[in-house]
Amino acid sequence: MILKLGDGLFLESCRKVACLYPDIEFNDMIIDNASMQMVSRPQQFDVLVMPNLYGNILSNIAAGGVGGPGVVPGMNLGEDYAVFELGTRNSGRSLKGKNIANPSGMLLAACDMLDYLGQYEHATLIRDSVMDVLCEKKIHTPDLGGQATTLEVVQAIIDDIKPKARSWKLMR
Repeated sequence: MILKLGDGLFLESCRKVACLYPDIEFNDMIIDNASMQMVSRPQQFDVLVMPNLYGNILSNIAAGGVGGPGVVPGMNLGEDYAVFELGTRNSGRSLKGKNIANPSGMLLAACDMLDYLGQYEHATLIRDSVMDVLCEKKIHTPDLGGQATTLEVVQAIIDDIKPKARSWKLMR
């Protein structure tokens, strides 16, 4: 993603690296068009590489398309370190102390961390329970149109995990 003139070095660097991987398709797109495309045809995107500001913009657009910042995990992977967090930079300060924050994004980020650490069964168990509570049981915090509190959603996820974990023999 580029701004027409201001991101020349970034775009030039991406093009040079892309030449090293001819089997991987490389396209560039101006940020305003990318924003529109993210809303109208998000399925066209696979991996997006862009400067931080544009990443923040597009991650917020993408989060809005699936329910908001409370449901989207994020990860930043480097050669030596990895960070797992909410997928948007929304700090949620307005939710502090109200017991209405959606815990799903943070729990899904923890699942990504468990996957990264090779704990696939644990990650799958938690991820499946988060999705079951959100999609099947429809227990939602206010950001998703529900009335459940943060603690009620977390308890529902724990309650969903327990019988599955016993059958997997993961919980003690």
